Amino acid sequence: MAETTQQDQTPGDQTPDRGSAFEVFAAFAKLGLTAFGGPVAHIGYFRTEFVERRQWLDDGAFVDLVALCQFLPGPASSQVGLALGARRAGPLGALAAWSAFTLPSAILMILAAYGVVALAEGAAASASIQALKIVAVAVVAQAVRQMAGSLAPDPIRATILAAAAALALTLPGVTGQLSAIAIGAFAGLLFCRSLAGRGGAPRPLAIPVPATLGAAMLVLAGVLLALPALVPVPEALATADASYRAGALVFGGGHVVLPLLEADTVETGLVGRDAFLAGYGIAQAVPGPLFTFAAFLGTVADAPMNGVIGGALALVAVFLPGTLLLFGALPFWDRLRGWLPARAAFTGVNAAVVGLLVAVLYDPVATAAIRGPFDVAAAVLAYVLLVVWKAPPWSVVIGYAAGGAALGSAL
Repeated sequence: MAETTQQDQTPGDQTPDRGSAFEVFAAFAKLGLTAFGGPVAHIGYFRTEFVERRQWLDDGAFVDLVALCQFLPGPASSQVGLALGARRAGPLGALAAWSAFTLPSAILMILAAYGVVALAEGAAASASIQALKIVAVAVVAQAVRQMAGSLAPDPIRATILAAAAALALTLPGVTGQLSAIAIGAFAGLLFCRSLAGRGGAPRPLAIPVPATLGAAMLVLAGVLLALPALVPVPEALATADASYRAGALVFGGGHVVLPLLEADTVETGLVGRDAFLAGYGIAQAVPGPLFTFAAFLGTVADAPMNGVIGGALALVAVFLPGTLLLFGALPFWDRLRGWLPARAAFTGVNAAVVGLLVAVLYDPVATAAIRGPFDVAAAVLAYVLLVVWKAPPWSVVIGYAAGGAALGSAL
């Protein structure tokens, strides 16, 4: 039963009604099993469920939560879920929200990883994996189109996008990724202040986190990110380290994690290119956050610690930095969001990450999937199904995988 005691009242926002962690878990479990469509769709599901139906908060408070999570690195929809759970039932509510929303897709991705390994040989399996790679081309192209329209709609940000793509294609691996993000931040500071200055003043959020605890979380997030540069990472934890770095550096969430994970897993030899792209295709067919793709990579990785344990470690690692940054930023959110240079820098970074996605659309997604005219036609058809006919991604993934298996068996 929800408690009616009003605590921690924050000026500018209604004090939230308190509930139980079990209530939060039940609400998010339904979404974890049914929320397809990526982070933007997930936020829409959250609004319907928690603003309109359950009335846990009003539209203004919800928009403020979304703004905070889009401002920070990490998986935006999962961070919104964490904040909603914490707002409703404290730390246990945050854990309940994350577990219920994430575990269904994570379990499916780990099972899928075992399936990919088991079916790695044979004509039908090979053709099915090739079909999944082709679907990945269409899915990433759709993500580029959508994100460019919202994050780089004007000449300044479109130029940042192009420069970031060129840099990422020219400098391979993590060096190119980090350089593109740095260039985006610098260009944002120089050219995006007027864009960042738009919007009203923020209001406080009713999720009390002590400033000392918040500062400690921010420091811990930074230490864990920098530690591998100072201390060699054990081989058994290589995939978890790659997942943590991707989760800490990704801006925009969702598909943007792809280039960061690819740079630290495929290019380092931890995961084969075909398995990586097949897993990414499968990730489109499961509900919940796309970041659970890390669980697939941890399971199939060529590392001493793989399988279920490796998948679980990679899963926790990819979500950990976004969680630390979210709760670390909460005590300082009003000042941070109102600081124009920070907003300008992140405006440039958001455009740059779309450029990273353009780069990875070319290599490795298209270069690995497109082998001839038939593959081009299949990718174009998948794109039309997704963009023009608005087909759910999971239906295209399943249809292509089944069709590829049937075609491989017939040949």
